[in-house]
Amino acid sequence: MDQTTPLLLVPGLASSARIYAPVLPALWRLGPVMIANHIRDDSMAAIAARVLSEAPPRFALAGHSMGGYIALEIMRQAPGRVARLALINTQARPDTPEAIARRRGLMERARRGELRAIREESFPELVHPSRRDDADILKLIHAQDEDVGVEGYLRQQSAIIARVDSRPTFAAIKCPTLVLTGDADNTIPNAFSKEMAESIAGARLVILDRCGHLPQPEQPEATVRALTEWLAS
Repeated sequence: MDQTTPLLLVPGLASSARIYAPVLPALWRLGPVMIANHIRDDSMAAIAARVLSEAPPRFALAGHSMGGYIALEIMRQAPGRVARLALINTQARPDTPEAIARRRGLMERARRGELRAIREESFPELVHPSRRDDADILKLIHAQDEDVGVEGYLRQQSAIIARVDSRPTFAAIKCPTLVLTGDADNTIPNAFSKEMAESIAGARLVILDRCGHLPQPEQPEATVRALTEWLAS
């Protein structure tokens, strides 16, 4: 990739720029890097439109978890502006009714001031079993909670609940695409990553060993390696 082409990184639910901190120095050496702010709107269409309004004319795009949902919406709105696409620990399917009900329950708890408790309870499922006692990653989670805040979290959950099925988007994706996931992702099982990689023409699937839903802090070197190869493709 031309080193003047910017890389646009999109965080996930209740995540901020901090999620990319473990990999940012290595990616920064490859060219310009931006991190999208995705906490200001309550629909995928509006989030994507705002990201596009603030993004360079053409860029490589990488989205993690909810950031992948946003990336796929960007592909619907402005596919010609995306030079490369990376879908990290994400999926293209919409929420099931059960998932929507669970999200609404979490939103009610967040309104009652329980966002920190929600994130702490979910932590064991976010990471590889060997990292369930990793105080540094848990500290990162809580720092991001503060960055996003309750209102940002509620807007994000509303956008996720209402998102459309992105599988019909696959046929229009023509740029080099990386699908990256962890072998022990319990939040978005890697079967959904395999589905995307098999459906997007020419996509490359990378499954990281000993990794849950957070590859940036869990496996930073392997994550950088996969993204570097994608950027060079």
